[in-house]
Amino acid sequence: MRLLFLGDVMGRAGRKAVAERLPQLRKDWRLDFVVVNGENATGGMGLSIGHSKILFEAGADCVTLGDHAFDQRDMMKGVEEDQRILRPLNYAAIAPGKGARLFDAANGKKVFVAQALGQVFMKKPFADPFSHLDQALKAAPLGKTADAVIVDFHAEATSEKMGMGHWLDGRASLVVGTHTHVPTSDTQILPGGTALQSDAGMCGDYNSVIGMEKMEPLRRFVTGMNKERFTPATGEATLSGVFVETDDKTGLAIDVVQVRQGGRLQQSGPA
Repeated sequence: MRLLFLGDVMGRAGRKAVAERLPQLRKDWRLDFVVVNGENATGGMGLSIGHSKILFEAGADCVTLGDHAFDQRDMMKGVEEDQRILRPLNYAAIAPGKGARLFDAANGKKVFVAQALGQVFMKKPFADPFSHLDQALKAAPLGKTADAVIVDFHAEATSEKMGMGHWLDGRASLVVGTHTHVPTSDTQILPGGTALQSDAGMCGDYNSVIGMEKMEPLRRFVTGMNKERFTPATGEATLSGVFVETDDKTGLAIDVVQVRQGGRLQQSGPA
């Protein structure tokens, strides 16, 4: 299978880039399944139902969230009404929606997608992501129930995200980190056949501070004082993420390529 994961969509610039570029990428790269992290797509904080529709219309098969999952109130209902939207599975058990699901890909194959939140340096206490993902993947084993398994690990520390990749090596097609908005350079296939990138980066304007207009973050760094709200940058966005091709028999990765399309960053993607 040919899979694409796109990192955190950041505000209007990120939504616009996904809407304009993803439809053609699906054709050019012959993609079978696309996952998009949309948790910053609405004003940089959360995802509205209306903006989720833009991502799906552009070609996303699944949209994952994160620690801002319910910053937009209508998403409390949205994750129940549209099962293509996943919130982190190690949220409180009473939270609406689900954190993992088996999807039908366009080519008739099955793709299992799961998302969890990290614990290191995160502001809120979340349940153990390692045990939660361990149990989730047992329900849809790679190469048996699922033809491909994609894990979005939404976490602050690259060490925790790398650790998750090794924890799930051989049990997932791709383990990819989100949340920190900067693409890492550790794109690789681990010894057990799982593709890993510690952070996919963001789909947003990189002439910014992790997607926000520069002045207010700089003011806070220099003075330690808040003056205004953070505002998403609106320049041309780079689509950042990971492309993975899997083995039809095992579901494990046989190729992985860092994706950067448009905007300011050096361009990359599958040949």
